[in-house]
Amino acid sequence: MGTLGNITHVIFDLDGLILNTEVLYDVAIQKILDRFDKTYTYDLKMKVMGMKYHKAMELIQKELDIPISPDDLVTESMNNLKELFMKCGTMPGAEKLIRHLEKHNIPMCIATGSSSADYQLKTHSHKDLISLMEFAVRSDDPEVKFGKPNPDIFLLAMSRFKSPPVSSKNCLVLEDAPNGIKAALAAEMMCVMVPDPRLQAIPPAHLVLKSLEEFSPTSFGLPPF
Repeated sequence: MGTLGNITHVIFDLDGLILNTEVLYDVAIQKILDRFDKTYTYDLKMKVMGMKYHKAMELIQKELDIPISPDDLVTESMNNLKELFMKCGTMPGAEKLIRHLEKHNIPMCIATGSSSADYQLKTHSHKDLISLMEFAVRSDDPEVKFGKPNPDIFLLAMSRFKSPPVSSKNCLVLEDAPNGIKAALAAEMMCVMVPDPRLQAIPPAHLVLKSLEEFSPTSFGLPPF
């Protein structure tokens, strides 16, 4: 394979890409839905992945027509998630890639749909790894007007790198969710998708991998492993 791009900066999603948290959301939300004999289907999950959390709960409440407000869904699900988040592990290949890029002084950051409070819980057991990031942009940042699939969070991340002005064409976004890929493409950035194996409709990412263990840095002009 030839070089797909000349990447100088890398933007990571968090959930399902660095940290193995996506399944935890399934458990937390389904625990609530069990009371109403409803199911958090994979198709519904794909619609909300990457959204700001409250917007996601609004869509779930509307789609499943359950007698509970989005606010209550947020509160209950987050209470269910708190303990689970503290025990989450990393996704295959994520730590190796992050440490490799840090070794070669490639600027990195996180752009996540998580709120600041959720982010702190999720990353609590992985502070050493997360500290290698230059910064993190979270969904409750006042400058993030619209969540993924809008490009706001990635464009904001690009603007905050400490190095000289960065071009979107030199940024690589690593994502697991369709909404994240749509946002990256809208930001005119290169993007790699590591989707859930159950996903049927794969958006037009520049590269699709089964896991980050398959990622070859040289494909994007980055230093080889």
